[in-house]
Amino acid sequence: MEVQEAIGTRRTCRYLLPHKPVEREKIQKMLEAARIASHWGNVQALKAVVVERATASQAVLESLLAPVAGFQIEQAPVVIVWWMDYAAIDDQANRLRELVNARVLGIDLEKASNALETFLIPFFQNIMPQMKQSGLTELDCGQGIAQATLMAVDLGLGTACLGSAKEEEIKQNLHLPETAKVLILQCVGYSAESIEAGGQRPRRPFESLFSLNEVGNAFPHSDEVVKELEAAKVFQTPAPLPWRQAELEYLQNALGLPDF
Repeated sequence: MEVQEAIGTRRTCRYLLPHKPVEREKIQKMLEAARIASHWGNVQALKAVVVERATASQAVLESLLAPVAGFQIEQAPVVIVWWMDYAAIDDQANRLRELVNARVLGIDLEKASNALETFLIPFFQNIMPQMKQSGLTELDCGQGIAQATLMAVDLGLGTACLGSAKEEEIKQNLHLPETAKVLILQCVGYSAESIEAGGQRPRRPFESLFSLNEVGNAFPHSDEVVKELEAAKVFQTPAPLPWRQAELEYLQNALGLPDF
């Protein structure tokens, strides 16, 4: 599947087949995609615990359950707990040294190494408290999760990302360190619904979101670009598709879902 099509297909899959396990090889490919994502300072603060419903302890499974959309976690053969490790940021100096040695930073190796030690590393150490609070690390972690999601769709899997108010319980049961921040729970499995998932969900108009040079000056919107994206299946027919209600009723009967 092309990346463009993957972006537009099954962005969120709320209904998964509980009886069909996910191959560990596919989960590994998702994790590999997250691992190679870009991250400021090369710190790679994104980490994950893969929870398999078939092999995890009851305590771990129960700590993941949430009052909202809990049925998704109960159905999912796999839940990936994505978390950020603040301790990784403290190792940034060594990670930058790796970039210099890999010939990513600087032109002349000796001069780049000297500049790193005398300027760049002291600069980042001085602003490290602000960097930890800036949200930049969470943003780069999100890029890794997005790459994992695209990989999942490319492998024929469905996923849905859920928040949780039970961070401390999750940290305790998964043995996460004090430096951990739980970011998101990603349900992974094989979709029980059609690939269209009811059609394109409502989104705000393009012109209300994106500007050129200053807010209030809408970025030029080309109908030709829209047609290209429609042909590439990035855009779907707007939801709900005519048969969506029948599909939902089928899923409710098959999976024992509540009305809400």
